[in-house]
Amino acid sequence: MPLKNKHIYTVSEITREIEAVFENTFGNGIWVEGEVSNFKIASSGHFYFSLKDSMAVLNAAMFIRAARELKFKIEDGLKVICFGKIDVYGARGQYQIIVEQIEPKGVGARQLAFEQLKNKLLKEGLFDPIHKKQIPLMPFRVGIVTSSAGAAIRDILGILKKGAPCVDVVIRSARVQGEGAAQEIAQGIEDLNQYKDLDLIIVSRGGGSTEDLWAFNEEVVARAVYNSQIPTLSAVGHQINTSLCDLVADLFVETPTAAAKIIVDKKNRLLADLDGLRHELEFSISGVINALKNNLTALAHALKSPADRLQEKEQLLDELFSSLNQNMRQMLNITQERFSSLIQSLQALSPLAVLSRGYSLSMLLADSAIIKDINQIKIKDKIKTVLSKGAFISRVEEIVN
Repeated sequence: MPLKNKHIYTVSEITREIEAVFENTFGNGIWVEGEVSNFKIASSGHFYFSLKDSMAVLNAAMFIRAARELKFKIEDGLKVICFGKIDVYGARGQYQIIVEQIEPKGVGARQLAFEQLKNKLLKEGLFDPIHKKQIPLMPFRVGIVTSSAGAAIRDILGILKKGAPCVDVVIRSARVQGEGAAQEIAQGIEDLNQYKDLDLIIVSRGGGSTEDLWAFNEEVVARAVYNSQIPTLSAVGHQINTSLCDLVADLFVETPTAAAKIIVDKKNRLLADLDGLRHELEFSISGVINALKNNLTALAHALKSPADRLQEKEQLLDELFSSLNQNMRQMLNITQERFSSLIQSLQALSPLAVLSRGYSLSMLLADSAIIKDINQIKIKDKIKTVLSKGAFISRVEEIVN
């Protein structure tokens, strides 16, 4: 065919023509279903992979701006649905889809992310019972990571005040839902681990939807619970689903109320055990004394001692028995009074007891830091003041030295 009067295309012109065709046909973007293969992450953070079905393969690119929004991990073999625009990569003369959104087929992105993280932590052994720490026989000093304004902390403190007032409570306030909540919860657990004399840490929030409770499924929270040197009790108010925080914790219950009741039950069980030991001790001592008395009586008869000597020894034995019983009861009463005094002393140290006597606790609203010195505050600072019943927010108008 003669070339005269014929338009000869350059490679670049062909590429632009093809781009124009794609723009006219798929200009508003399209949804594409396929199976991921050859997935890789470039040093720039961009994702590159292929979408394939039984008949064809389509190259795909997902730039870092869109990739940052992913809640799950893309991997080879995963069936997905992608939205994006068809583009021509001129340098190689290849067409590809620039992915803006991607969803796993048949399962939500969030649920898939949960399952992927759960399997990862399971393989690492974070759920293994061998790593679970024993909950103390009686936790007298408890740290709580939760929202200071939520229903969970009110439920826990109310039950402890009524059923176990001897327990001292340290509250580490943290957001329990929304952006950044998981990081605050994890930091709260780490902060409470600095209190070497804490017996137990409760990680808690009230009920809510799966989305509301999602912070307790984040990896940073699971690892903070696992790394805690202090035994942990997860009390996230869920009804059906079990969170990763539950699975990693040394013990978990379904509600904050149940967590507080565990402590109350431990206190009641300890008192019952002490009372049982007291009765066992009384019975044991009485048995020994009666056995000795019987042995002495038998020995006296065997020696055929005079009647008046036997009566004298029997009277002396009765006096010793009575004196020993009296001393034993006195010792048990003193022990019980000391235990009651210890309980009252611990109750007096409780922050709830201090507040009930008319005192209050003030903290900076911005970071929940407790105010101990006027150098911590400045004019116009907002302050939260906690009373025995409720709390209020105020603003600093004047500082008096």
